[in-house]
Amino acid sequence: MALANLRYPATPAESVDLAVEAVERAGESGAALVCFPECYVPGYRAPDKAVAAPDAAFLGAARERIASSAGRARVGVVLGTERVTAAGVVATALAIDANGAQVGFQDKVQIDPSEEATYSPGVGRRVFTVRGVTFGIAICHEGWRYPETVRWAAQRGAQVVFHPHFHEAEPGSFRPASFADPANTFHEKSMLCRAAENNIYFVSVNCASEGSPTTSAVIRPDGTVQCWQPYGEQGLLVADLDLTLATGLLARRCQAPYNSAS
Repeated sequence: MALANLRYPATPAESVDLAVEAVERAGESGAALVCFPECYVPGYRAPDKAVAAPDAAFLGAARERIASSAGRARVGVVLGTERVTAAGVVATALAIDANGAQVGFQDKVQIDPSEEATYSPGVGRRVFTVRGVTFGIAICHEGWRYPETVRWAAQRGAQVVFHPHFHEAEPGSFRPASFADPANTFHEKSMLCRAAENNIYFVSVNCASEGSPTTSAVIRPDGTVQCWQPYGEQGLLVADLDLTLATGLLARRCQAPYNSAS
């Protein structure tokens, strides 16, 4: 797996250029799949980010260009992006296979209260299979605060759940230098839980930024950290996953009812 721990794009056009470059590098590294941060194309619409108004035509052309690069590189892609719908702008992730075919979207269903003026919630969940890997996607807030979004995929055969997110430092916040530092926020500890409570890989991807409170990381099915990107450092984090460890045992044994991920 390759995790595109890239800087926040200066413009929507640059987001596409950087994504294509990362796909090419992922292919050169031999990765089966590369995952991008939340809404990387055109850029996550944070309050302090000046992102151009939603543009369905731009997004369609961007998806086509990135899908073409995936086909050339022979690498699958989980692209954090957005969709313009009748209900509003939806934060989503697009799965692209190694032939460059756009397999489908996983929309962000659980919207953080701070996002309600910006994004509309999606509906439904699904799993994907690309390059022999079955995976689900839980976007940012969903994976940290709603365990059922990850368990839903694990119970349906996902060996990996990708977690595109966007998380920058707040003024005066603790600046970690090691993963899941006890002085840090709860977020990285949640990543460990999502993997261990389902016996699957949890693969989380953030943008690179100064003082970042979370970073990109691969968590093994037993809840231990396989690798993580140094905080604030741009780059492609590549990890070799042993999918035989992703048994999904604890996910299948959980019989508790839930409905928010149906």
